[in-house]
Amino acid sequence: MDKKKLSEADICEKFITPAIQQAGWDTIEQIYREYTLRPGRVVVRGNHASRDKKSILRADYVLFFKTSIPLVVVEAKDNNHAVGAGMAQAINYAAMLDVPFSISSNGDGFVFRDATLAYGTLETNLTLDQFPTPADLWERYCAWKGWNADIRKVTEYPYAPSKTPRYYQMNAINGTVQAIAKGQQRILLVMATGTGKTYTAFQIIWRLWKSGAKKRILFLADRNILIDQTMVNDFRPFKGAMAKLSPNAKGVERVDAASGKQFFEELDIAVNKSTKLVDKSYEIYLSLYQAVSGTEEEQNIYKQFSPDFFDLIVVDECHRGSADEDSAWREILTYFKSATHIGLTATPKETKEISNTEYFGEPVYEYSLRQGIEDGYLAPYKVVRIDLDKDTFGWRPTEGMSDKLGNVIEDRIYNATDMNRKLVLERRDEVVAAKITEYLKATNRFDKTIVFCEDIDHASRMRQALSNANADICKDHPKYVVQITGDNPEGKMELDNFINPERAYPVIATTSKLMSTGVDAQTCKLIVLDQNIKSMTLFKQIIGRGTRLREDLGKTWFTILDFKRATDIFADKNFDGDPVQVYEPKGDEPVAPPEPPPVQGNPTSVAEGSDQPEWELPGGSTTAGPGECGGVEIKRYIVDGTVNVAVARERVQYLNAQGKLITESLRDYTRINIAAKYSSLDQFLQAWNDAGRKAALLQELEDQGVLLDALAQEVGKDLDPFDLLLYVAWGMPPLTRRERANRVKKRNVFAQYGPVARRVLDALIDKYADQGVQTIESMDVLSVPPLNDLGSPVELVRSFGGKSQYIQALQLLETELYSARSA
Repeated sequence: MDKKKLSEADICEKFITPAIQQAGWDTIEQIYREYTLRPGRVVVRGNHASRDKKSILRADYVLFFKTSIPLVVVEAKDNNHAVGAGMAQAINYAAMLDVPFSISSNGDGFVFRDATLAYGTLETNLTLDQFPTPADLWERYCAWKGWNADIRKVTEYPYAPSKTPRYYQMNAINGTVQAIAKGQQRILLVMATGTGKTYTAFQIIWRLWKSGAKKRILFLADRNILIDQTMVNDFRPFKGAMAKLSPNAKGVERVDAASGKQFFEELDIAVNKSTKLVDKSYEIYLSLYQAVSGTEEEQNIYKQFSPDFFDLIVVDECHRGSADEDSAWREILTYFKSATHIGLTATPKETKEISNTEYFGEPVYEYSLRQGIEDGYLAPYKVVRIDLDKDTFGWRPTEGMSDKLGNVIEDRIYNATDMNRKLVLERRDEVVAAKITEYLKATNRFDKTIVFCEDIDHASRMRQALSNANADICKDHPKYVVQITGDNPEGKMELDNFINPERAYPVIATTSKLMSTGVDAQTCKLIVLDQNIKSMTLFKQIIGRGTRLREDLGKTWFTILDFKRATDIFADKNFDGDPVQVYEPKGDEPVAPPEPPPVQGNPTSVAEGSDQPEWELPGGSTTAGPGECGGVEIKRYIVDGTVNVAVARERVQYLNAQGKLITESLRDYTRINIAAKYSSLDQFLQAWNDAGRKAALLQELEDQGVLLDALAQEVGKDLDPFDLLLYVAWGMPPLTRRERANRVKKRNVFAQYGPVARRVLDALIDKYADQGVQTIESMDVLSVPPLNDLGSPVELVRSFGGKSQYIQALQLLETELYSARSA
């Protein structure tokens, strides 16, 4: 057998897999072939998205000691490569899986890299029959980790029988279990919204509970919906041993996946409704911290448990106050101080008053928004920025002007920070609603949308403005737009329907703080920011409502529609996930809004950028929350539609190939990029004519930052990419695709072909005129109308004499299309 003629797959099948099996690795439970580490970043081009195949990472082999513990990565190459040619890949993949062993092979033998240095050598050449055994590598691994027998018992326990964890979830689970097995009492896990924190927590609890390391567990969260979703979804395998600590809880409305019918699922409740006594026979309890604590002693349900009752407490969304010494969560943690405490968050809070890391310590594992997007597990996003004139340039009332309630408006300049806090311009609500509706009409009016407003009163006004802007739908479907805020029980009842992909309505939800965290809106495609946001924590939580991928439902990316320049936070050096595009509608260069005036007391919110809820009063006024500024009432002026509001300016900004924001115009940016690649027009024309496939050349340009779709939108002409580049980079007068197609039709250049082949070429010319050169270069074009009416793809290719002759004819067609000859 000549190995040089074998493919990589053949080398694996005939040499590498048998060698691994011979060393004692089990094919079913230990050997994983083509193991996906990252599915590939989702790339957004215009209004379409696809996976970047170059960014997909798939290991040829990952070998596990048990299903929960990866040990070694093996990379294979065909026999035309050296035996160690795959080592760089193997090392990279091993680092992602946090394992010390990497192996490369070409079928002749192995290069084995042992980062534990168990035998003093980093890399060793092995023959095919010297592949290391599972027991050997496990002993080296445990010695490297410093594990004793007790730690092994816990860490060896398998995952729960459910979906397979992703590599970063596996690292988080294993890292946490190992830290606890070693005696660490406080653990912090930082994982971006949408990356499966709750599922990760479930797997951690499962392994600790099943192994007997932790027997009684308390899971704390601050939203009822978080608890209920957790109990019926990720934590379902605990049913029977799990209960909710709430005297008023009943259950949750669910939708049957098969029938689509709604049904009510009861939850096991551990608190007697009448006596408020807790049933202590369960082992896993879930609770709102508000439900087990309070100012009155009888409200402190948690004190019915002895301080040593729980072995493990998991605090979800721990940035929301658990590390504050005065918070109710911290009170509970202090009471159960002998338990191990795990904090989960996407956004750890670090301020002078509150520090997650001070309480929990440095994160055991971190997985950022940027990593999630790069790996392809989170949806990327585009940003549309809209500056309104009164926000940007300010507004000053005329002398003695009164608002609609008869209050004389204080004479000063009001700017973006004042809008919907100190000043309400009713016309502004209408303009914002109109722009949201305009965007949805241009994309899909039934894309789930969350509008984040300044406060509850603002959310109520926006619901009305959006209902009026979408009256054609709302007249028949009143739940097309709903207000979902803390004071609105009817709206809160619609939250489950909003986040349920199977429910058509509601489509648009207006909110303030209620939906900023813990809401699993899987199909949300539009996030609208009409709220002053200065907190990085709150900003990340809000955009996290859109980061979940649901490719099966057409959700591959989402848009942030920003009316408050909240997305300036992208420029913060600590922000870890860049947008794929930033769009500011047409006009002059934007000027940042003025800095807010000094705040006297606490005008409308608990704190600038706070993620705590506001307290609302009727009648267009607000007051600070309890304990904030003594309940001093702050007047808010309400101005009717006599004050006009308009879009101030629009400009387009994009990210270049290096992920940095382009500051110059897109045309200038393209001209600079093209000039860097081609020193002259002649050089570009030569490269274009020499390209066997124009689509490949265009893809190369896009990879280097030439944004053709966006450029075409800015130019506003339906041009072939060739003409678009000539026009923008060299000022050449462009031709449309239809004009180029008609010029070729007038020439008798295909006379040498038979009648069927000529009809194929005529159809390809029309396809080019309609859809461009990339379409006709794909063989798939032969399978769609009108070409499939002429015969099967095989028959059509045969009419040219074979595939090579068909490709030659296609190249002749392209030469004629881009010929400089006049008609």
